[in-house]
Amino acid sequence: MIEIREPIVAYGKKKLTIEEYLAFERSSEQKHEYFQGEVFLMLDELPSTTSELEVYARSGASQTHNIISVNVIGELYIRLKGKPCRPYGSDMRVFIPENTLYTYPDISVFCGDVEQTNEDSVVDPTIIIEILSPSTKNYDRGSKFKLYRDIPSLKEYILVETETINIEAFRINKSGHWELEEYKSLHDKLEVAAIGVDLPIEFIYQNTSLTKNAK
Repeated sequence: MIEIREPIVAYGKKKLTIEEYLAFERSSEQKHEYFQGEVFLMLDELPSTTSELEVYARSGASQTHNIISVNVIGELYIRLKGKPCRPYGSDMRVFIPENTLYTYPDISVFCGDVEQTNEDSVVDPTIIIEILSPSTKNYDRGSKFKLYRDIPSLKEYILVETETINIEAFRINKSGHWELEEYKSLHDKLEVAAIGVDLPIEFIYQNTSLTKNAK
């Protein structure tokens, strides 16, 4: 999911209540993130404009983003079939009551009964995976990760690069601290410890241009 990190004006207002945001989202054809009254546009596809975003789209980065998303969800679906955990794509909206964030992670995994709040939002993901774009990777690594850490059920936060073969897996340890493990080779396997799954990095990046010259 690609975010435009400039707040938009809805209903002629710069800030909305949660109820106004949810009503606005119901009537919108596009997805929006909400945080402390501000609303941010999120896109599955980049707009065709003569801007930096168009250059990014022409580069094939958006296609790589989508391919990786399908690869990861497909592998997780196969490996979790018959188990109490399920993967979801970017249509699943997550709400964090502790900080008011409503957002749509690229991929999320929920285990057990999914706790649903208002307007089909959910609050208890076990794993969140974001597939990085040049325009939002700093946000995903920094401010957004800080907001995600307010989710009591979250055990792993995984960031997948689209410009190079690189995956950052943050896991919460027994002391309640987040630890980082990086994967940079197609021969590695991404350990998703919270659900007992290992994903070959080669499977995550298959059918992308990044695998052609990789070692």
